[in-house]
Order: sequence, then C-alpha cells, then structure tokens
Amino acid sequence: MKITIERAALLRALGHVQSVVERRNTIPILSNVLLRAESGRLSLSATDMDLEVVEVVPAQVVREGKTTAPAHTLYDIVRKLKDGAQVELDASGDRGALTLRSGRSTFTLACLPAEDYPVMSGGPLAHEFLLAANDLKGLIDRTRFAISTEETRYYLNGIYLHAAQSAEVDVLRAVATDGHRLARVDVPLPDGAKGMPGVIVPRKTVMELRKLLDETDQAVRIELSETKIRFDFGDGVLTSKLIDGTFPDYDRVIPAGNDKILEVATRLFAEAVDRVSTISTEKSRAVKLALDHGSLVLSATSPENGTASEEIEVGYQHGPIEIGFNSRYLLDITQQIEGEDAQFVMADAASPTILRDARDHSALYVLMPMRV
Repeated sequence: MKITIERAALLRALGHVQSVVERRNTIPILSNVLLRAESGRLSLSATDMDLEVVEVVPAQVVREGKTTAPAHTLYDIVRKLKDGAQVELDASGDRGALTLRSGRSTFTLACLPAEDYPVMSGGPLAHEFLLAANDLKGLIDRTRFAISTEETRYYLNGIYLHAAQSAEVDVLRAVATDGHRLARVDVPLPDGAKGMPGVIVPRKTVMELRKLLDETDQAVRIELSETKIRFDFGDGVLTSKLIDGTFPDYDRVIPAGNDKILEVATRLFAEAVDRVSTISTEKSRAVKLALDHGSLVLSATSPENGTASEEIEVGYQHGPIEIGFNSRYLLDITQQIEGEDAQFVMADAASPTILRDARDHSALYVLMPMRV
C-alpha cells in the first residue's frame, strides 16, 4: 500500500476513528486502525468489538493495499505535522512496517497483519429510515446527561430509542434515566421507522455518534435490528451492538396527578441556582425551593460553608410548598430548555416533579426531590 493524502483530511478521519480505540487493550490488534487504500480513497476502520467506526477520505493511491497501524500513535504524529502538509503512507514489502513521510519528517511504525483485523459483520438490518441530523442531535443532547453510569444496572447505560405515540401522533422517542432523573424527548417518526423494535444504544456509542454529527447537516441513514444499529453518514459509518436488556417501563415514574404549576424565567432561575449552590456541600449539592404566591426563595445550608438564599419572582398561584433538589441535576435540565420560561409541575415535597419548556412539550424531564 502506498498513498499520498492531505494532512487535514487524514487528521479529521483519524480523530473520529481513534477515539473508539481503548487506551488499554489486552488484544494488540484492537489498538490499531485498519487502513485500506483502493480506487482513489483511503478507508480507516477502528473497533473495540462492540462498536466500529469506518471513515472514507479521498487520497492519491499509488499502490492499492491494506495494513494496520497503532491508532493513537498515528493520530498524534499527524496532529503534530504542519498545516497544509502532504502525508505519504507506505507499507511496502514484508517488514510489517508502515512508513510515514511528510516534509523532512519520517516515521516508521510497527504494523500487525490486516488479515487479523476483526470486522463487525455487515449485511442488511431489518429496519431502515432517514433522520435529519438536527433531530438526531436533539435526541442525544437533551437526554444523554441522564444516562446512568452505574454498571450493575447495565440496561440504563444508554438511550432507549423506540417508536411511540404522543397525543395520538407517531413519534420517535429517546429516553434516558439514572433512577434520580429521567429525560424523554420526541421527534416526528420518520418514514420506515414504524414497527421498529425498542433498542438501547450504549453510552459510548452515543458519545461517538455525537462527535460525528458535528461534521454533517445531512440526513443520517439509520439501520437497526434487535441486536445491532448502524448510522450511515455517506463517507462515515458507525456500527454498534445494542445493550441486551429490557428498559424499564418509564411511564410508571412520570407522575400524572401533579397539580401545582410554577413558571419561571429559565436563565434567571439557572443563574440563581448556580449562585446559591456555591454554599451547598459537594456530596449532597442540595438546594431548597420555598414557594408561595408569586415568590420563590432558593436556599442552601452547609455546616462548613454557611447559608445562602435568593428570592425571585415567579408565576405560581398555589399554596406554600418547600421542596429540595440536587442543584447539579436542576442545572443539567435547565441547560436543555431553550425557551424563555421553564415549567415545574409539582405535587408535594416527596413526589417526583415534572420539568419542561413552558412552550415546547416535545421534551419532558422528571426529577426526584431530596430531603433538605
């Protein structure tokens, strides 16, 4: 294999694929990126056996062929080359080495045989549809903060993607929860998605997918089965295994009888929570909301740091209520609310609270209260 390629194109593709590669690998070949040159293009692949990213970039192919090279080392080398440089990659002969030349720099990297590189099986997946990149970004951005990191509840370690109905309208719904908070976001159901199985997309896949979405504004082709999902960007493809588990019935934790409604300016509220929570302890991060007609007092108390309180005007026409929340969780949710006003729908100090954009009900959040 011998090619010449622009540094910028190679760096961008390597940036996408190398982040899939785990830093510590017991299987040496999984530390490498697979390079395949043919028909004026260079294909780069990386996998951790659960997730695979393949990206194709234009290149001047002098001699077709394939090899593998250490992913992180190759990325670091290309990152440190000069802007605008041309990069020559040459894996000639039987020495099991890849030579990289650029300007006056030459690097020789040890390679492993391309034939040993594991490839996730391709082939068609049962369900296929197109989803606008912005819709997919919205589903991820507004739910990923609530993905659980608790490995024992592995079925919560991802985003639950499924077809559902909202007010008798078909929607594609993403749900994530860690047991303390829940995020549920809907977009219109794309053609072809009706009848798709509910799938749990792993956290790592979600994070890698989000990086790829920054590079496109085109529709993404999504193919899936009950065990695998594939996102096709045209010049890049991400394929992932799905979490083999049953996502809990999230409808059961969304309260239906809450009757106390609070409306507050989103930014004003978030800034006040941020200020008051400076006092709260690192462990609990608790902030108390004391509500009475038209008034909200936010407060925090800490034995080490003292006390803090701030009063803001709000839309609230019910009796007094005091309720505590984790300030970090409150801020995570208010960051997802793009509208001017946030709406809280509460019952009492011990019951889950619904949060949402006062004008846009396509996203809904549930937050468990804390004792303060």
